[in-house]
Amino acid sequence: MPRYKFLAIPTKYWRPGENYLEEIIKRVGERLSDGDFVVISEKAVSTALGNLVDENSLKPSLSARLIAKYWMRIIWGYLLGFLCHFGEELLRHMREYPLKMGSRHKQVALQYAGLLQSLNFGSEGGIDGSNLPYAYVCLPLKNACEIARKIREEILLKLGKNVSVMIVDTDRTFSFRNFHFTPRPNSIRGIYSFGGFIAYVVGRLFKLKARATPIAVVGERISVEESLEIANLANRARGSGAGRNVWEMAKKFGVGLTDVTWEMLETVKHKPIVVVRSKR
Repeated sequence: MPRYKFLAIPTKYWRPGENYLEEIIKRVGERLSDGDFVVISEKAVSTALGNLVDENSLKPSLSARLIAKYWMRIIWGYLLGFLCHFGEELLRHMREYPLKMGSRHKQVALQYAGLLQSLNFGSEGGIDGSNLPYAYVCLPLKNACEIARKIREEILLKLGKNVSVMIVDTDRTFSFRNFHFTPRPNSIRGIYSFGGFIAYVVGRLFKLKARATPIAVVGERISVEESLEIANLANRARGSGAGRNVWEMAKKFGVGLTDVTWEMLETVKHKPIVVVRSKR
């Protein structure tokens, strides 16, 4: 029997400058009960805060160009992708990794996340370009706990509901028995962040249990396992919006990788908020 029930709440697309606190309060409204978990997408909040980088504004270094041309196309395309059980379509994307745009993306990863993160095949250090227009990528939140606390306080003040708030990233946390690890930095206590692409390869190679990553939990004290369960349930309920990666997004709209517009993204149903309730 499932331990939780959930409700994914559609909203408009949150552009930079969106008052996400006001949007959350308006959307959850009377749907909340005391003890609920309000689970929020990290990327939606980070985008609303304008925590974006335009990759077209950067000049790639020699290191970034080498990573794009050789590491991505050859190492990921013919070795690591195979070891990580990638499907044929994703392997093809690796082997045809775009050199100009890919070099700029790797430059962002090198600058903001470091070498080990930049060697991952995607979402390096929590940097993500899916569900974003043009050549923008979203950086991970540095103050996720503070933001979660503010959301919780606002819900209590405006709606009178005592809830817990969780901010979640789609990047995977892998579990081996009671040991949980993730390639991305800045997760909750009890989930170990180390190794960059190495952690990702190990998790995929051995087909370890993989779930979405909670990066902040404020309110009720729950175990890491419960946090992962709630995060993953909310992630599945939320869906992938315009696509799980930039290739899927471009294919959906029938345009080039950097030709998706804000207006196109606004035509897709987005669900950055999921209310999760325990059945206990």
